[in-house]
Amino acid sequence: MKNITLIGTGIMGAPMARNIAKAGYSVTVWNRTREKAEALSDVATVADDPRKAVENADAVITMVDNSAIVTEIYFGKNGVADAAPEGALFIDMSSIQPAVARDHAAELERNGRRHIDAPVSGGEKGAIAGSLAIMAGAENADFAAARPLLESMGNPTHVGGHGAGQMAKLANQVIVAVTIGAVAEALLLAEKGGCDPIAVREALMGGFATSQILTAHGQRMIERDFRPGGPSALQLKDLENALEAARHAGLKLPLTEQARDAFHTLVNSMDMPRHDHSAYLLWLEAMNGKCMGTGETKAPA
Repeated sequence: MKNITLIGTGIMGAPMARNIAKAGYSVTVWNRTREKAEALSDVATVADDPRKAVENADAVITMVDNSAIVTEIYFGKNGVADAAPEGALFIDMSSIQPAVARDHAAELERNGRRHIDAPVSGGEKGAIAGSLAIMAGAENADFAAARPLLESMGNPTHVGGHGAGQMAKLANQVIVAVTIGAVAEALLLAEKGGCDPIAVREALMGGFATSQILTAHGQRMIERDFRPGGPSALQLKDLENALEAARHAGLKLPLTEQARDAFHTLVNSMDMPRHDHSAYLLWLEAMNGKCMGTGETKAPA
């Protein structure tokens, strides 16, 4: 596996492409907004259209916002599923519904191609550092073939068959969203109870409450830095997908439902779809009529 095409060079896709190139692969990139792809011209070939981008690809990686976009890229008017060489491995690293991932795998197999759903966790920092948690749903042989490529971007784990990677990502997003809410509530409570939230966060580090969310997103909340690593609109999409999967499994997830409702208000009523998901704090402050800290809030441009 030498020739890799990456489609979707946004916050996550661009540093992932750089790490793939750094590992010695020949990389081609395509993005709907060409300027974003052009920023990678020092390490990758920038293609003019998606079908041209995949014509020599051993593997095609997609890193886009949602199921509809992945489906369009694969099977739409300018879809790439039949433009890539027979036997090419399609690795979708977007976060989409598990059922859609299984449908994609089945359709690609009918067309003589292979598929892995391999969504990621770790945000922009993890993408830059090449330390993403990668949850892969695939046939054993396909995962083995893709493993060196995936390891150029992070730490891959084979979690099951087609769709299992997306299901694991939904589990991840449930934990992330609920924990972001808990951290926001804890820091607001501490401050309004007379504590220095900076000192409280430091005091909690190393105890049972410590987590990546307290570390990274707690810091964002204290600094009021809501420029996106993980946009709230995408967090809302993932929670909706998790609840849809739960309904199919006959489950009720009350904490996930509460987090979904909060992000729905933040994204739609408060018009903050591009704010980082740590902006849950802004929803909490609005609900309580109280603000944490007095620093300037940093928001998306």
